[in-house]
Amino acid sequence: MMYDEVTMKLNADPLILSALREDITSEDVTTNAVMRSACPGEVDLICKEDGIICGLFVFARVFRLLDEKTEITCSVKDGDAVKAGERMAKVKGDIRVLLSGERTALNYLQRMSGIATYTHSIAKLLEGTGIKLLDTRKTSPNNRIFEKYAVRIGGGHNHRYNLTDGVLLKDNHIGAAGDRKSVV
Repeated sequence: MMYDEVTMKLNADPLILSALREDITSEDVTTNAVMRSACPGEVDLICKEDGIICGLFVFARVFRLLDEKTEITCSVKDGDAVKAGERMAKVKGDIRVLLSGERTALNYLQRMSGIATYTHSIAKLLEGTGIKLLDTRKTSPNNRIFEKYAVRIGGGHNHRYNLTDGVLLKDNHIGAAGDRKSVV
């Protein structure tokens, strides 16, 4: 898992809930029209392309935030190489919850896995060179916690998480100060 339970509740859950609220503003009208009451269901998470899987805890968290009774059984873990067609997890619960949370859960999983897969491909190229692959703060709004985790899973290293993590003078700082002597 990425973080302990307290850290998840404080940092990741609000972002996941915000994504769910964006997709389910009042109700899932299609699911509610088709399924008027709770109905147990089960779905498999199948890999669509080869890569490095990342974000299974977020995938699971989406469904558990909608219904804590949802059961997710993973057959792979973050950082594993996966192949197209491979079953990576089984999700059991109220089918209405599974349908309503599906897109948000998959969006996180696909984005994080894409970052991990790309990072892994670059890290492999750098093996044995002594070069350390670093990320930046240039992340998607409200996705930093997830994207920086994906970089680590892919074999990269996090540089600065935010503006409090150290001094990094760039030309825009020098320009704002007037000259190099003013910033040193």
